[in-house]
Parts: sequence; C-alpha cells; structure tokens
Amino acid sequence: MHEFELPLGNPVLIFSLILLIILLSPILLRRLNIPGIIGLIISGVIVGPYGLNILEKNSAVDLFSTIGLLYIMFIAGLELDMNQFKANRNKSLLFGFFTFIFPLSIGFSVFYYLLGYGFNASLLTASMFASHTLIAYPIVSKFGISKNQAVAITVGGTIITDTAALLTLAVIMSNNQGSLNQEFWIKLGISLAIFSAIMFFVIPKIAKWFFRKLESEKHSHYIFVLAVVFFSAFLAQAAGVEAIIGAFVAGLALNKLIPHSSALMNRIEFIGNSLFIPFFLISVGMIVDMSVILKGPEALIIAVVMTVVAIFGKWFASLVTQLVFRYSAAQRQLIFGLSNAQAAATLAAVLIGYKAGILDENILNGSIIMILITCIIASFATEKAAKKIVIEMDGDTSDLKKANSFNNEHILIPIANIESIEKLLEFSIFIKEKKAANPVSILSVVSNNDEAEINILKARSKLEEFVRQASATETKVNIITTIDHNPASGISRISREIMADIVVLGWPHRADLIDKLIGEKVDNILNNTDKTTFICHFEKPLVLHKRIAIVIPPLAEHENGFEQWFTKMAKLAQELSIPILLCCNETTQNSVNKLVKKARLTAAIVPHNFEDWDDFFVLSKAVNLDDLLVLVCARKGAASYMNALENLPSKLEKHFKKNSRIVIYPQQFSQQFSNERYNNITPEPLSLGIETIQKIGRGIGNILKK
Repeated sequence: MHEFELPLGNPVLIFSLILLIILLSPILLRRLNIPGIIGLIISGVIVGPYGLNILEKNSAVDLFSTIGLLYIMFIAGLELDMNQFKANRNKSLLFGFFTFIFPLSIGFSVFYYLLGYGFNASLLTASMFASHTLIAYPIVSKFGISKNQAVAITVGGTIITDTAALLTLAVIMSNNQGSLNQEFWIKLGISLAIFSAIMFFVIPKIAKWFFRKLESEKHSHYIFVLAVVFFSAFLAQAAGVEAIIGAFVAGLALNKLIPHSSALMNRIEFIGNSLFIPFFLISVGMIVDMSVILKGPEALIIAVVMTVVAIFGKWFASLVTQLVFRYSAAQRQLIFGLSNAQAAATLAAVLIGYKAGILDENILNGSIIMILITCIIASFATEKAAKKIVIEMDGDTSDLKKANSFNNEHILIPIANIESIEKLLEFSIFIKEKKAANPVSILSVVSNNDEAEINILKARSKLEEFVRQASATETKVNIITTIDHNPASGISRISREIMADIVVLGWPHRADLIDKLIGEKVDNILNNTDKTTFICHFEKPLVLHKRIAIVIPPLAEHENGFEQWFTKMAKLAQELSIPILLCCNETTQNSVNKLVKKARLTAAIVPHNFEDWDDFFVLSKAVNLDDLLVLVCARKGAASYMNALENLPSKLEKHFKKNSRIVIYPQQFSQQFSNERYNNITPEPLSLGIETIQKIGRGIGNILKK
C-alpha cells in the first residue's frame, strides 16, 4: 500500500495517472462544451500539491512540461505561413508593438502610482502583462485556420512581445544587481547576433544536407528535428534570452523544410499534441494555489487587479489592431484569444523576480490566479472565434468550390518505375485537396499474358509499402492493378472508370530506339484522356527547391483546367513556403492575379514578362538550378496550342537537365461536359491534314534557307 501514499512516488504510477488525465479530461469536459485545454489545467489544479496532493512537481514532471512548452512555441514557428508572414511583417511588428506597449503602460501605471510598488517591481510586473503564451494555438490548428492573416500577425507579434518582455526581465535583473552598464548591452547584442547567425544560416544548411543524405531514413528526421529544437533553446539561454525564443526561432529556421502536409509534420504534431503539450498544461495547473484567495484581502485585491489589467491590456491591443487593419469582429476575438493567455514568459518572469526579491508573495500568488483565469478566457474566446471564422471561410469559398468540385477530386498515379513513386506520391499529397473524400489511387498496368496473375500479385505487394508511407500523412491511398494489352490504354480506361480529375505521371526515360515508343505511350494517354495531367521529374526532394518557375503560353487562361492546375501549383508553393516566378505575357498575368484574388491564394508571385516562344531557352537566364521548372503545354486543338509547344517537353530534358521539371497538360473539357452525341465525330483527319501542311511548309522553308 505504500506505493499509493500521497504524493505518489512511483514513476510508473505517476506516468500512467498523467496519461489517464490526458485521455479522459478533454473527453469529459467536451460534453460540457469546455475546451480540452481548460480540462487539463483544472486537472493539474486538482491533482497538484495545492489540490489533492496526488502529484508533486518533480524533475520528471518539470522535464516533460518544459518539452511541452518548447513544443508549443516550435509548432507555432513551424506552422507559420512564411509567405503570409513576409507579406504581413509590418502588421506583425505593429501588433507586437501594440500588445507590448499597452499592457506595459497600463500595468506600470497601476502598480507604480496606485498600488505603490517600487520601479523595478512595477516594471517587471507590467512586462508580465505584455508577454503571452500561445496556449490556445492547438485550437487554431484543430480548426484548420492557422493560415488566417489574424493568426499570422498574432504569432508574429508573439515573438516580438515575448522577446521584448524577456529582454526587459534581463535588464531589470541587471539593474537590480547594479550591473546595468555598457558592458551588459554589448554582451547581449553580440550574443543575440551570434545566435541569429547560427539559427538562420548554419542550421538550415545542416538540415538541407541531412534531409538530402538521409532521405529514406524517415525516423531519423524526427530525432534530428527534436535535437535542433532543444539545441536552439539552449543557445537562446546562452545568448541571454529564454529557451522559448530559441524553440520558436527553430520553427522559423526549419519552416521551409517541413511542409504542412508531410509525414514529418504529422509526426511532430501527433507526438506534441498527444503527450508533451498536455504535460505542460497539467503542470501549469499544478502551480495554482487556490488557497491564496483565503490569505486576506490584499492577496485577493492584487490577484483581481493583475487579472483585470492583463485582460484589458490585451483586449485593448486587439481592438486597436482591428481598427487599424480593418479586421472582422471574429478576427479581433481570435487575436484577443490567442494573445490573452499568460503562462510561459509570465511564469519565467515571476519566479525569477520572486527568487531575486524584486516581487513579493502577493504578486507571486496573484500571477498564478491570473494565469489560470487568462488561460480559461483565452481558450473559450479562441474556440468561439475559430468557429466563426471557419463559417465565414466556408461561405466565402462556396462558389469557388461549386465551380471546381474540389471536394470530389480524385488523383491517379500510374506507375511505370517503382523508384519514382515515392516523390510522385509526396507531390500528389502536397497538391491534394484535404477535404476531398476520394483517396489517391496508385495504378499498375500488367501485360495480358500467361504470367498476368503472378505479376498482379507482385505489383500489389510492392505498392503496399507506399500505402504505409501515405498513411503517415493521414492520406488515404488506393492500389489498383489491372490487365491490359497496352499500358496507355489501361491508364486511360482506369482514369475514366474512377472518374479521376488529375493524372500524375513520371517523366519518361528516353533511350535511342525506345524513344519513339515511349513518346507514343505518353501521347496515347494524353489523346485518350482529357484530364489535367502532370508529367514530373524531381532531381531532389521537393523541400530543397527555392522557387517554382511556371512558364505559361498565351491563351492558357481560356482552358477549362486553368483554375485547377494553377490552384494546385499555388498550393504546392504554399506547402513549400516558396514564391512563384510567373513567366507569361501581360494578359495571362492579369488572369492569374484575378484567380489569386478570387481563390484567396497566399502564394507569393513574382511576374516575369515572357513572349518569345521561338527562342524559349532564353529563359535559362531567369531560371536557377534550385528552381522547380513547370511548363504548361496544351493538347492539339486546345485554345493555347501552338507549334512551338510540340517538342518542348523533350527539349526540356536536354537544356534543363539539372532542374526538377513538371509538364502540365490542362483539362480540355469541363467534367460536366457530355459529348456522347458527338462520339462518332472526330477532328483527327482534320488535325492530320493540318499537321501535314505544316510539315510541308517547314520543309519548303528549310530548302529556301539552304
């Protein structure tokens, strides 16, 4: 029975109890419409040393809670849409200024002038009001609105206000010790400069090398990322700021290398949200001492004043931000919810200040009550605002969804070479509409001969491995094996049977005598399907590309598949956090800009005027080696088809050999178009006649030149 003596001492029993709390508290409180985060904090209060004293704060709990705190900040930096952040960096700076200066000014005035605290105590307490912790961020992730501009500027503002608050703590501590001199400022400036250089120049290069060299070692990727987070947190502490700043900066440094739809991102979020972050929330509850309220009116007054000042300061900052940037009421509430919770930086400041004798017991106890109340309000406010924004987003994009039928999207990947399937599958997962009910289908066409049945079994067993790969990203994959005399006809038939919208093909390997045969195979697929077709060759992992260079022919905006393929490329750019270089004429650029506005795409677009299709390879001056080169072609008879496109795909392999390449053939007819009435009418004889005349014309032209 001694194992059950309180507080519990058996680590196995402690761990099992905490896991039980993590499992049950959100489930039970969800029935009362209370956010799961609040359930974990309240559970911490109940089982903690100031509650039933079942658990005590020991080194194991401290370690796991520290990991959870760093995890919250790391995921916030990792999920930040860098294109949105760059586009709104001035807004983030301004919000960071508002959310720091308003609570600081109000808090300092109240504590220095009204409550009579000293300068150092008043400034340190006020800096606690200015900082905030993204405790409610998992709610934003759950509702899928982490790319919303209000979230982007709040997360960006968090790093500014928390850094400013923690630097204020360092300055006050130095001032209290009497060492606030020129040497302190020089040391702090140099250490922060070295920290920034390591994080933004050295770490990304090491990460790129690691991901390239160990591309197949998926479990090693997670261990590497975790090591980077903790090393960054340590470097931040060594530089004179708190570890949470290092974790956030690690997220920013690795942001471009970990796409949101990747298996690695799924693992990071899964382990963090399942284990480490709940540990941190429980530990926050464990330091709350509810008996503080009974220790006399002074403690209660300080707790009430601190809570009111903290809430009002953040609400006023979010109100000013809404008025300045003309946000909706739901966005204001979301900004307030995300920025209202006081936990990490506040705890760091109050504990350090209390141990140094700057803050008294009343402020220590008052700050704990403030942390509990602000976390509860932040969770409710964020969840309510997130639901409103989801409803607004669904309403705004309903017309676009109806027009494109993205919810029924179906991607087909026919496989000729098993080696290329991993990158093709990763590409398909990145561009796939997440709300689409259909899976990604992988197709293997087996020749119709005596060994057809054995070959089908072999193909299925080889493809099962890639089903597991996709399941790591929570993407459904369907394996299809079929028998056909001709692979091209099998692909065309299956694409119609499953009503695929997009066909993703590997780049054909050309070699001498087989050259013509493979060319005919691809042509047969294109001629027998009107689906949007991507023909892909990836020289290196997708995350190592720095830009997507899209070359678009004139009139491409009039093709039925224009919106579909461009939306997919914008989605890929967003996943990889890289810009798009748009090489086309002015008319097409205007059409792209209209589509970006209509579909609310966040990809950064850099226009590059290009019209000289007779001298296509002049583009080599604008396209870099680390660009993903995308050529938009057209089927014969399409609005944007021209003679210059005829042999371009094969020439790309010769002139852009070291580049990753995608050739897109847009969908020619809309899905709703029915041509049954005209099945017996074909433009093939007319097309052949036109081609013959064109060839004769070119031959006569060559003779005259000679």
